[in-house]
Amino acid sequence: MTTGAVTPQRSPFTPERDSFWHLVHAEWTKFRTVRGWVIAAGVTILAITAFAFPFCDISAGCAVSSGASGTASAGACPVQPTGPGGEPVVDAFYFLHRPLTGNGTITVQLTSLTGQVAIGPGGNGQSQMGSGLQPWSKAGIIIKEDTSQGSAYAAMMATGSNGVRMQWDYVNDRPGLPGSVSASAPRWLRLVRDGDTITGYDSAGGTHWTPVDTVTLPGLTATVQAGIFTAAPTNGNAATTTGVFQHIGLSWPGGGWTATNVGGTGPNGVGQPGTFSQSAGELTMTGGSGDIAPLTGSAGGVSVQRALLGTFFGLIPLIVVAAMFITGEYRRGLIRVSLTAAPRRGRLLAAKAVVIAAVGFVAGVVAATLALAVGTPVLARTDLAVWPVSLLTQARMIAGTGALLALAGVLAMAIAIIVRRSAPAITTAIVVIFIPYLLTVGVGPQGGGPGRGGGGGWALRATPVAAMAVQQALPKFYQVATAYPVIGGYYPLAPWAGLAVECAWAAAALALAFFLLRRRDA
Repeated sequence: MTTGAVTPQRSPFTPERDSFWHLVHAEWTKFRTVRGWVIAAGVTILAITAFAFPFCDISAGCAVSSGASGTASAGACPVQPTGPGGEPVVDAFYFLHRPLTGNGTITVQLTSLTGQVAIGPGGNGQSQMGSGLQPWSKAGIIIKEDTSQGSAYAAMMATGSNGVRMQWDYVNDRPGLPGSVSASAPRWLRLVRDGDTITGYDSAGGTHWTPVDTVTLPGLTATVQAGIFTAAPTNGNAATTTGVFQHIGLSWPGGGWTATNVGGTGPNGVGQPGTFSQSAGELTMTGGSGDIAPLTGSAGGVSVQRALLGTFFGLIPLIVVAAMFITGEYRRGLIRVSLTAAPRRGRLLAAKAVVIAAVGFVAGVVAATLALAVGTPVLARTDLAVWPVSLLTQARMIAGTGALLALAGVLAMAIAIIVRRSAPAITTAIVVIFIPYLLTVGVGPQGGGPGRGGGGGWALRATPVAAMAVQQALPKFYQVATAYPVIGGYYPLAPWAGLAVECAWAAAALALAFFLLRRRDA
């Protein structure tokens, strides 16, 4: 008797159906078949895009021009100086200069650096002044293309409390000798021009010179202005800086000094005209409020990252969806079905995380792209200076927003697994993400340099809101005296470092969720 071939019994779970990516596909199918979740993802995109316009439609409170001729009116905004790279700058200082054609060297000894700062209101509407020196008060030597604001330059200077610095083209800064200037501890400064190249040196005794840096100023004209300067950076209050110079040495012949208040004494100029005097080989010069630096204050220097401030509003519907993606199964008892179909609970958790992360990333990328497309032309029409942003930076802002939303969604989903109820999960996620940001905004503006900032700066380093740094377009500069704006301004961590903080929070929440998912009954 012959027997037919026996068909072996097959497991209903084939390797293909039991694969991780099949599980991801099943979770994605589950997500897209719930219309409310898909709509919420669309609301995330809409919210971020819609808020780009109001956040970018800002003004300094003055008219750009008036009349058919386009002449500035009495309350008009002054023309904002821009540096060689198109960045908005502050360029207002007291300058004693002589023309230099071709190559040359200028050397000085700075024996004293003092100043005054406003300490309260005085009579006749003038501030009452007292002795004091701003940390970035500066006096030294400078080679500048011309006396117009925003022109290329390189300078060697002593500062109030940041030692000797070489700075050039507004955004560049290199430290030299540390310490303060005094008669017992003078500072010798030197600049050497060789074509487009300028080298800065400093010395404690005028014998042994140390190069601070060598920089190139592309397209520097044959004839430039070289000389001595003082500047008194402020945070809006009056200030002066006085420098005492000796042993002034020039390698080229010249006549007397020409004194110029760069920028004049108007809105973009110094607070009061500078003065100088000479006696027995010693030159003393005092400059009023002004600076040579990038513009970062809230009155100017805005960036297109303002277009992405709606991200916080877009996070709310995403957090709701991410939490309900798992709590809905707990509420209806469907979690048992899911765990029966995928008994390896870690893989189920990973599949859900992949789906919600993908939804958040795509929503963030689309929303950021649309928000920048809306906000950039709106900012360009305002009367405020806008920082130039490279295509690479914009790409980082867009991809970073996607990653920010993806991690927020994963964090919210992990919290939902931990608490297993929608309302507490959503509330907890919102508190963890939003409250630190509100604390940061409430304490005031963030300062420019490392370690500076308001009392809520810790929140921008240690909580998930640190990921907002990935949207930053306004560069961070150590050498600025004015505060960065809170809204769309400064974040203390580097872009990807801030995102890594949120990633650590999401990873920790996922680890706890996995631990509890394995220990609990469905």
